[in-house]
Amino acid sequence: MLNEFKAFIMKGNVMDMAVGIIIGGAFTAIVTSLVGDVLMPVIGAIVGNADFSNYFAPLSESVTASTLDAAKEQGAVLAYGSFITAIINFLIIAFVIFMIVKFINSLSAKEEEKKAKEPAAPPAQEVLLAEIRDLLSKKK
Repeated sequence: MLNEFKAFIMKGNVMDMAVGIIIGGAFTAIVTSLVGDVLMPVIGAIVGNADFSNYFAPLSESVTASTLDAAKEQGAVLAYGSFITAIINFLIIAFVIFMIVKFINSLSAKEEEKKAKEPAAPPAQEVLLAEIRDLLSKKK
């Protein structure tokens, strides 16, 4: 069982997936910072100096605070500003992944075009048969 586990872990796909998850986590932190620290303040300034992180709707009458953190301490709130930020994070990550996949696909297509332009090497069996034919024609 230990050998099977070792073989599973050492497969290329598992290692590639692990690297992808680690890079994805780091990339998510970068996008979260981009959205929270760069984009949302600009969008908030355009909308009217609004801070999306403090957009919420109280779900009980006991919530009277003006900031999300204070409101959460007072009772249940619907934090739709955080949801808007999460949607923007998702859209940016999805767009970047789309662009990466598109780039990789274009590289693959170029490689396929190169292979299609190169004359295909005949199978080894045909080469051997051609050599035999040439040797027989020389004997006559």
